[in-house]
Amino acid sequence: MAPILYFAYGSNLHPARLAARAPSARLIGTGCWPGRRLTFHKIGQDGSAKCDAPVASQPTDQVHGAIYELADADLGRLDRIEGVGTGYDRSLVKIDGDLGSVTANAYLARPGWVDPGLKPFDWYRLLVLAGAEHHSFPDSYLAAISAVSAIPDPDRGRADSNLSLILGDRLGGASRGVQ
Repeated sequence: MAPILYFAYGSNLHPARLAARAPSARLIGTGCWPGRRLTFHKIGQDGSAKCDAPVASQPTDQVHGAIYELADADLGRLDRIEGVGTGYDRSLVKIDGDLGSVTANAYLARPGWVDPGLKPFDWYRLLVLAGAEHHSFPDSYLAAISAVSAIPDPDRGRADSNLSLILGDRLGGASRGVQ
């Protein structure tokens, strides 16, 4: 059976986050999804904004991400975590990257699950940014993520748990996670 490829472009960019969700994940490269733009407008299960990659108005726009190989069971687990059918749909998409052009699975917001006025929680934006930094995405891309307006999470435990992933990465913990 051919390996299952997954294109992570939101919080799953962060190695510790993806390792907790899909233990079989193995990084095989990075790439770009041409003709798309990164947005924080997908309605999350917690009521905050999550990442999406809608079609861009500028043909030169692209979404940067990481390409992983996953076991079939982990792709099913990610489907449940991401809310396939109730928030995101999983699609096969063409990614241009280190390996040339590949077809990979990616999650896109379902119609009706988008609110452009919604803001991400601060920890979520930081998790996406830390993942993008980990993969050495361009400075302009990092600056665009940093510029996204975010709000504090009223659930301090959830915020602290997610922020600990970032701290672990800064202390070298991610090197023990996704390879």
